[in-house]
Amino acid sequence: MPLTVLLVDDEPLVRAGLRAVLSAQPDIEVVGEAAEGAAVIPLVRQLRPDVVAMDVRMPLLDGIEATRAVLRSVSEPPKILVITTFENDEYVYGALRAGADGFLLKRSRPAEIVNAVRLVAEGDSLLFPAAVRRLAAEYGNTSAREAMDRAALTEREADVLRLMTRGLSNSEIAGHLVVGTETVKSHVSAVLAKLGARDRTQAVIAAYESGFVSPG
Repeated sequence: MPLTVLLVDDEPLVRAGLRAVLSAQPDIEVVGEAAEGAAVIPLVRQLRPDVVAMDVRMPLLDGIEATRAVLRSVSEPPKILVITTFENDEYVYGALRAGADGFLLKRSRPAEIVNAVRLVAEGDSLLFPAAVRRLAAEYGNTSAREAMDRAALTEREADVLRLMTRGLSNSEIAGHLVVGTETVKSHVSAVLAKLGARDRTQAVIAAYESGFVSPG
């Protein structure tokens, strides 16, 4: 079965460009388009895409609120890849905090666009650029540090989280730690559970906001 994608952007040219790039791949199918965030929920329910590629800045309902709405209202929600013009856009960070799974610049090369969609769909790697890491660190606060302390990660879980913040996949983490991939998956699941994180992105945000790791 092909990987299915819903495109959400208020600029027709952007949607057309993304559709052309993604539809050229034999394993990816663009199943629908929307020009504004308010249309996302009904289309997600109707089309059940694997990934929503969503502009972060849109009129009426922006990508942050649309992300929240999808995750709140849709059972088994799709992965959400936010797209933007500027990587240091605080809207992007807001969308990631709201539950989006990854990040894509509109000026990305075709191969980068395809790779981003596949990575987000697979869910075991991370799209979290340096500029967004710095924003996460700037949002650090006492409650985030206290939450990290309460999580009481084991030494190995802490090692896994540090490698997750570098964007490594489960197989890459396994190579670093010289353990099996299934063992890494178990540690990742434990980290997410202890942090109360929906996915890897949320866990990495917690790591930066708490000061567990720094963006340096």
